Amino acid sequence: MPTTTPRYGAADVQYLDDGGARAALVVAEDAAFATLVEERTVLVDQVAEYRPGHFYERELPPLREVLAGVAPLDLLIVDGYVDLDPDGSPGLGAHVADAGLAPVVLGVAKTRFHAASHAAEVLRGQSARPLYVTASGMPLDAAADLVREMAGDARFPAALRRVDRLARGAAPEPAAPRV
Repeated sequence: MPTTTPRYGAADVQYLDDGGARAALVVAEDAAFATLVEERTVLVDQVAEYRPGHFYERELPPLREVLAGVAPLDLLIVDGYVDLDPDGSPGLGAHVADAGLAPVVLGVAKTRFHAASHAAEVLRGQSARPLYVTASGMPLDAAADLVREMAGDARFPAALRRVDRLARGAAPEPAAPRV
């Protein structure tokens, strides 16, 4: 019976001055994102205006676009929160999961959201400032461990730094050759 190689993705969106957005995706076949096997960016001409409490309306369409035509992912990391509070008020990650973009969605935020007292604080590298991790489809402690073990020795994992740079306009790199 053939086995499929797991696919782990991280996505980010950057909003452009012209009202559009650039979405980026990096993909690895290992949970540490030690070797990226795919990078992709797309431009979206127009996105919804920001509305408090409806951020997902702005972010979800570019994420759908960057994931369109990509082989299915087992896990997707987004910049932000899966849920916004211990009661499960949906954040971007919950909307990504509800849209079926990946069966497991992790939210990794750089700043604390006041109501997200349930988020796991993850320290990486030499930083005294934590990342805030939330999850859907995976226990929170396992999600925190995954982020803690991601490649890179800085506060922000290397794959998340790369996808942020791509969303800001850095050129994609060719995919690593398969062996």
